[in-house]
Amino acid sequence: MDSQISQPSPASQPPQSPHTFQVDLRGLVDLLSHHLYSSPKVYLRELLQNAVDAITARRAEQPDAPARVRLYVDSGAGGSLRVEDSGIGLTEADVHTLLATIGRSSKRADGLQEARSDFLGQFGIGLLACFVVAERIRVVSRSARTPGAAPVEWTASDDGSYTVRTLPDEARPEPGTTVHLMARAGAGEWLTEERVLALARDFGSLLPYDVRVGDEAVTDLPAPWDRTYPSPATRRVALARHCYDLFGFAPLDSIELDVPLAGIRGMAYVLPSAVSPAQRASHRVHLKGMLLTERGEQLLPDWAFFVRCVLDTDSLRPTASRESLYEDETLAAVREALGERIRSWLTGLAAGDPERLAAFLEVHHLGVKSLARHDREMLRTMLPWLPFETTDGRLSLEEFAQRHPVVHFTRTVEEYRQVAPIASAQGVGVINGGYTYDSELIEALPSVRPGTVVAELDADTVTAHLDAVDPAEELALAGFLAAARAKLDPLGCDVVLRAFHPLSVPALHLDDRSTRHEQARAEAEEQADDLWAGILGSLRGSAPRARLVLNHLNPLIRRISSLGDPELIGTATESLYGQALLMAQRPLRPADSALLNRAFIGLLEWATHGEEGH
Repeated sequence: MDSQISQPSPASQPPQSPHTFQVDLRGLVDLLSHHLYSSPKVYLRELLQNAVDAITARRAEQPDAPARVRLYVDSGAGGSLRVEDSGIGLTEADVHTLLATIGRSSKRADGLQEARSDFLGQFGIGLLACFVVAERIRVVSRSARTPGAAPVEWTASDDGSYTVRTLPDEARPEPGTTVHLMARAGAGEWLTEERVLALARDFGSLLPYDVRVGDEAVTDLPAPWDRTYPSPATRRVALARHCYDLFGFAPLDSIELDVPLAGIRGMAYVLPSAVSPAQRASHRVHLKGMLLTERGEQLLPDWAFFVRCVLDTDSLRPTASRESLYEDETLAAVREALGERIRSWLTGLAAGDPERLAAFLEVHHLGVKSLARHDREMLRTMLPWLPFETTDGRLSLEEFAQRHPVVHFTRTVEEYRQVAPIASAQGVGVINGGYTYDSELIEALPSVRPGTVVAELDADTVTAHLDAVDPAEELALAGFLAAARAKLDPLGCDVVLRAFHPLSVPALHLDDRSTRHEQARAEAEEQADDLWAGILGSLRGSAPRARLVLNHLNPLIRRISSLGDPELIGTATESLYGQALLMAQRPLRPADSALLNRAFIGLLEWATHGEEGH
């Protein structure tokens, strides 16, 4: 009862006064430097970005306004940097409203919204990022939109305090903004002249305005891909040099990336050596001239892992850190458009420059095969060029299909090694489909080459192509075959007698994937505890057994089959089994290794015993 009396009703609750979030600037700077930005170097990009946006805003109102950015380094007293621009500038009211409010962007100021799409920055972080390297920031600005307005100074420290005051006209005679940074302890290296120049050139080489560090030019326009060259050869050399400067390699070829609808201009450089498809490619992306990222991994389709790109765009959105691209429909459309451009380049090589295409495929056939899996037109175009390992040598699918009425293939390299020598001797052509993407492309062959017959080659097919032995001769060897089968039965292997070429091969070991899976399951069942043995036992399949095909035409097999000693026949059979496994380059199980060792010792004992008896 007392608790009911002491509880005030909702209607009697006193009104709650609103509270304002308190921001710890030092904590926020730590968050930026350790979690949002990959490196302190982004401070210079933010300075350049603010300067370029200010110039863009002024030119939207005054098209003839000057467009320049100057950076001056003072290495004394721990290091300082001064950045001057001829942009739109700020009034005292702007300073209080924009610079002193975290998250408020100058792009939202009145009169600038309509020009927003031309700005590089979109998130209003601005000068805050400079606290990553500076302990104090001083901004002197004069507005171009308010004639007669006095220059205003805003000085802020990394403890969150700031001061604002007006200055006499001579402090800033012309409209624009000057930003002064004083290095924080341990960050002086980021404000040295050498570092500032390198960063400015890296970030701003394609900016549309005149940017200089002291007397050194930063911008280098037009971009290498937009310049006029005396000849195509000169252009190729210049672009190769540009690629080497950016990525550190001389390209195998260069692909122009021109997608006007997406506002994209740039180059894709073909790597001179093979890379893994799983390796993530890093591309350089400039947004309206400013370098956005050097790791634009999602820019191209996965199959285009054989190129590195550098491009400038005005259509893609950056993430909050402005160091990567925002995954949206626009990026997906750009990715598709760039993939189509690379695809067109490949098609053009196939049609007009087969030598360059052959040189490219020698290195990067894997990337083209990846593309051809999903693109039937690309598969049709590349049929005469894509190389495959076959029993006739290294051929294209087109050449192989012309030679063989049935295109036989294996799904694994292991199966190919088992059957290739024998199949070739029997006149059966086989393609090794065990490498990445190959079996998928072989199976897709009829869709682009109507009438082509494709068949997977398994152990049964190979055995069927081998000549059967005369029934009377096989019956005469029944005792030998029974002894050999009894010896290999514990290994899950049958013994078959056939006649085949080449004569030099005494025995052939054949199995397929289902047989190997069943063997692996049986071995795991033997080693498992009762619970897992029961589970694995329930998974027992009805896979065909492996088989050891003995060559009746081989002289060694004929001599062994004439032996009368069952024990010696068993030892010889084990030796043939082990030798067939080694010929097929099969990985040996522990039981196989033990068999080889036992057979070898057994033959030595028989040989030495024979010598002693003699």
